[in-house]
Amino acid sequence: MVKQALPPAFRSDPRARRRLFLDIARRRARPGTGSALPFLEQRMTAQEWPDLTSILAGIPWAVVGGVATRTYMPERATHDLDILVAEADAEDVHARLRSAGFTRLQELSIGGTVWRTPEGVLVDIVESCAPWVVEALRQPQADPQGLPVLSLPHLVLMKVQSGRTQDLADASRMLGLASDEQRRATRRVFEQWLPDALEDLESLIALGELEMGNVRPGTPPR
Repeated sequence: MVKQALPPAFRSDPRARRRLFLDIARRRARPGTGSALPFLEQRMTAQEWPDLTSILAGIPWAVVGGVATRTYMPERATHDLDILVAEADAEDVHARLRSAGFTRLQELSIGGTVWRTPEGVLVDIVESCAPWVVEALRQPQADPQGLPVLSLPHLVLMKVQSGRTQDLADASRMLGLASDEQRRATRRVFEQWLPDALEDLESLIALGELEMGNVRPGTPPR
């Protein structure tokens, strides 16, 4: 088998990674999930995660990453808790975590820091100055455990911007299970903050529908 060389900018270009993922998915995707619909509609908390509400009182924050997805699709395995804060609040967040006995471990390549709780749980603090972050942190959703979670439109936006394979797969599955209103809200967020990815968003919706079996005969392609 001949390996195809990837363009040099591929690793640093989320849009290129996104397009490659979607191209492969469109060619290989088949209807069905391998799971029963009742399971797909469940919103469970098989694992409890640290609640930072008291530690970060007065600072806007929300869960993102793999833990956040369980609000919008079946829970999947993940080894750490990711939370999003505004970059302007980062120093205050760090000070409070230290006071609560957290240990700072390293920097995040995407911007932020990795911490370990006194109980040994890894917590990634994602620090962002993106213009949509302040607005998004004002309207979190509650997950099944009661943790504040980024809204679906902003969580999908964040995952599409990252361009990582797991993030795109998460986005597609969440969109496949989303309501029409949630999808409309997501389109509005993309129109405002990531208009060049609107076509990719529609592809992710279509792939999610295909996986969930929501595509009906005669439905026009997105």
